[in-house]
Amino acid sequence: MPEMLEIEIYRRAAAASLGRRIVAVDAPDAWFLKGGTDQAAVIAALVGRTFVNDRRRGKLLLLDTSDEGPTLGLRFGMTGVLELDGVDAIDGLEYSSHRKDPAWERFVVHFDGGGALRLRDPRRLGGVELDPDEERLGPDAGDVSLAQLTSILANSNAPLKARLMDQARIAGLGNLLTDETLWRAGLDPARAAGSLNVDEVAALRKSMRSTLRVLGRRGGSHMGDLQDSRHRGGTCPTDGAVLLRRTIGGRTTYSCPQHQR
Repeated sequence: MPEMLEIEIYRRAAAASLGRRIVAVDAPDAWFLKGGTDQAAVIAALVGRTFVNDRRRGKLLLLDTSDEGPTLGLRFGMTGVLELDGVDAIDGLEYSSHRKDPAWERFVVHFDGGGALRLRDPRRLGGVELDPDEERLGPDAGDVSLAQLTSILANSNAPLKARLMDQARIAGLGNLLTDETLWRAGLDPARAAGSLNVDEVAALRKSMRSTLRVLGRRGGSHMGDLQDSRHRGGTCPTDGAVLLRRTIGGRTTYSCPQHQR
């Protein structure tokens, strides 16, 4: 499932499309067009322009266009794959399929001289939007400051994991990254977010940054030390305790009852 690390890989891949004139756009799935956008509006906004800048905020990929045109926002949901010129940006996306079924092509941008940028999404949980409201998202998890994280958690009775996965509070963390971060930090995902003391918030931020750095180097959100133990009866790689399996924030959650407090 694409989390911020996967979207960063997509961003780097999409950078190779900068400066290439757009000659056609396919947007056959009206459901996939968000924010009141329709196929005619997308075609009118993009054809004849080029992408001039690639950005990412959390799990949102942003491509700015030339001639003061709109920003194209791409969301990938749980199964979205970015393909450029026939090559998938990620070889094996966890919990998705890399079968190139034309029925899964939700959005395609064709370039002058050949080649295309395609978004395939078997489950249709992503979306395409022109000029998405970027301020609806919290600060990117890779950039969040200690002061910002303290404010995000303060006075909240929500489970810690749910608070961290609230994209309006902090952008980019999904199920795998959040579980890995909290496991490394030794924090119980079910704890009230506002219950963390000053030292625990600092430890959480340190763990978040190191988790993103290490898993980014390894190749994605599914490369955590906890990943192979994410099954019923799985044990903690640190102390051997049988992991707790719970639903927190609507997501299946694994944590260690021994060292996560």
